[in-house]
Amino acid sequence: MVADDEWDNEGFDVHVASMASAIGEPRRARMLCCLMDNRAKTATELAAIAGISASTASSHLRSLLELKLLAVQSQGRHRYFRLAGPAVAKALESLGVLAGDPQPVHIARTPRRLRFGRTCYDHIAGTVGVAIHDAFFTRCWLSPDGSEYAVTARGQQELGQWGIDIAAVQSARRRVAYGCLDWSERRPHLAGALGAAVLELLVRRKWLTQEVGGRGLILTSSGQRQLRHALELAL
Repeated sequence: MVADDEWDNEGFDVHVASMASAIGEPRRARMLCCLMDNRAKTATELAAIAGISASTASSHLRSLLELKLLAVQSQGRHRYFRLAGPAVAKALESLGVLAGDPQPVHIARTPRRLRFGRTCYDHIAGTVGVAIHDAFFTRCWLSPDGSEYAVTARGQQELGQWGIDIAAVQSARRRVAYGCLDWSERRPHLAGALGAAVLELLVRRKWLTQEVGGRGLILTSSGQRQLRHALELAL
């Protein structure tokens, strides 16, 4: 009989160790992190980013696929790799927090442009993402609901006027909204189906533009004006 304080979930610890080992290899970690922009890349591109040969990259990618950290899609002669889902991106972002400066006063070492705005899989991270998260709470558009966030009646109305399809957000096969601890800000930004919808809306309206081939998000002059008007954000 297993004592109450003994670990009895057989195999779980082994699986966690396998995941940690896969992510812990620096070249694999580099490939995973470069996919945080939610843009698929070929094995050739990932090999170049990691600074390794195509054959070595192929071996690493095979391991990451087996552990379901990556997903792959074939199109014509090419195979495109992306993170397996938002849970993988959240784990990487959390590891980024753990890997930060251990001193009591945090000194951000992230490049300034990425500290300001970047994608965290399919939602907005950095200064912009945290500011939007906080503004939604200040305006009572969101309220805490356990480990997640609930969209209030006021939030449904206001976000609907923004152009976000709340019904589609709430019917998505994923969590509606929750806080994802930001790697550079050390405070939560908005994740979940609502976070993805906000990013899609701001990019579609050209309030934000995405860097070509990178995670960076650039706040346009129009976006700066509109976010100041809509959320009183001085960015």
